[in-house]
Amino acid sequence: MKDTFKSGFVAIVGRPNVGKSTLLNSIMGEKIAIITNKPQTTRNIVRGIITTDNTQIIFIDTPGMHRPKDKLSENMVKMAENSIKDADVVLFITSPSEKSDIHPADNDILAQLSGVKTKKFLVINKIDTIDKGRILPITDTYNKICAFDETLPISALKGENLLILREAIEKYLPLGPKYFPEGMMTDAPDAFIVAEMIREKALYMLQEEIPHGIAVEINSLKKRENKEIIDIEATIYCEKNSHKGMIIGKSGAMLKEIGIRARRDIQRLYEEKINLKTWVKIKENWRDSDFFMRNFGFKVD
Repeated sequence: MKDTFKSGFVAIVGRPNVGKSTLLNSIMGEKIAIITNKPQTTRNIVRGIITTDNTQIIFIDTPGMHRPKDKLSENMVKMAENSIKDADVVLFITSPSEKSDIHPADNDILAQLSGVKTKKFLVINKIDTIDKGRILPITDTYNKICAFDETLPISALKGENLLILREAIEKYLPLGPKYFPEGMMTDAPDAFIVAEMIREKALYMLQEEIPHGIAVEINSLKKRENKEIIDIEATIYCEKNSHKGMIIGKSGAMLKEIGIRARRDIQRLYEEKINLKTWVKIKENWRDSDFFMRNFGFKVD
């Protein structure tokens, strides 16, 4: 069995909002990464682990590749680029453009992937949103720019062709060890997952100009003695005083609603009662501060 066990790392890369995190969650069958309709939701590397009798696949959900505007976004792009270098298989995820067979924002990523020797998959997501007759011209256009080892149209949201995708990945995995224990679905610590769940609800509830300036820090996460209750204290950071007011809302209504929605998800995760307390603080320009980014759990070179 040892001599035939295959394992490897699969980097999921692409521009923002193409469905990378949705794909990870769908293929895992569990919510590992947060999802919103806002670009650049994923900020840190999120790993999902699938282990069977013969294989272990470590999926790496990366931040969307884009042209950075601050140190945080520079850091996000570096994480995605480094994941490509370290992967055994790279899944380049894109979604159809309404105006052409190739999305303009994909050109820089394709140029980078062309110089990579790692096995590369072209994964056309959201095929449930377009006429099926467009799929072949789209795949042909992308393959003329970069030579992909496999090309697969999928719908991460609908689960279409995900089993075929997984089988194709397994074919390219090298023989290797079991990197993580059986039954482990992610290597993310509890505090990271809880912070992301809170941030997801804030992103969903708040106006466009606020979300990218938000970070969440878990101050404490403890199980109460002799009771099936977990006490969590969290701070939501923003960059402007005006944003703080919007996050709190009139008479605290917005912050309360963010907490209620986050608590529901956290309770499903732990299957225990959650007592969640949240505060809002200002850290001006934290996205350009190495010190604050490290405090919020980002890896900074």
